[in-house]
Amino acid sequence: MRKLIAIMNMTLDGFCDHTSGIADEETHRHYADVINSADTIIYGRTTYQLMADYWPLIVKQPTGEKSTDDFAIAIDKIEKLVFSTTLKQLDWGTARLATKSLEEETAELKSAEGGDIQVGSPSMIVQLLNLGLVDELQIAVHPLIAGNGLSLFKKINERIDLELLKTKTFKCGIVLFYYSKSGKA
Repeated sequence: MRKLIAIMNMTLDGFCDHTSGIADEETHRHYADVINSADTIIYGRTTYQLMADYWPLIVKQPTGEKSTDDFAIAIDKIEKLVFSTTLKQLDWGTARLATKSLEEETAELKSAEGGDIQVGSPSMIVQLLNLGLVDELQIAVHPLIAGNGLSLFKKINERIDLELLKTKTFKCGIVLFYYSKSGKA
């Protein structure tokens, strides 16, 4: 069975905001490798639109910064499954709209052959955690305090025990925590 991995960047005070984090060469290189190791990424409408409005343009007109351009290529080629009740079509060639519920689509993906499945939207991460479908979390804590923003875990229904698998520290001060679901009751 394929593993579902929730991947999120957040500030030290627990907020998710793609404009607040550190996006340097090392982090772009790391996330390009992470994306290249998977087959599919799950997005909600908001995150999909943020990504679709930016990264395909970098593929067409590279920045000249190798790690950024490599990330753009990785995010461009991975299959994207998008959950939206308002979007009727998607312009990104490797993206498709979900036609079933989040639970049904995820169960089908997990039971199919292939590499890991990633989820990179705060709303999708919370829903999948509440459904008990996330196998691993990779939470990158950036060394900054935002003061406000979107709290990733605000709408979690009940306690979820996790087991720390490992950490990775980046030169810029980001600490990446790898967690799996704990067997504790």
